[in-house]
Amino acid sequence: MPAIVVYPLAALAEIAGCFAIWTWWRGASSLWLVPGIVTLALFGWLLAQVDTGFAGRAFAAYGGVYIAASLFWMWGVEGQRPDLWDFAGAGLCLAGAMVILAAPRAG
Repeated sequence: MPAIVVYPLAALAEIAGCFAIWTWWRGASSLWLVPGIVTLALFGWLLAQVDTGFAGRAFAAYGGVYIAASLFWMWGVEGQRPDLWDFAGAGLCLAGAMVILAAPRAG
């Protein structure tokens, strides 16, 4: 599965899962653990679908997408708009992810 499809879906699953566990840890119902565990398992499965020869490279490139997606989660779900520095940092991370994914490699 192409990284451009997998990474945003994986980021959504990871952030949703972590948010569910974060919510439970802060006193919400233990039922929050169910979607947390399910979406974190989905995250792991999705990330394993990236077509790359090395897991570390797939995970490293994913990091940039995760950072950007986390800021959009903060904005859309938590109501806190990212500032210029957030956007600048996410842009740098996404540029780094593209370098990792698009670099010409032998073999």
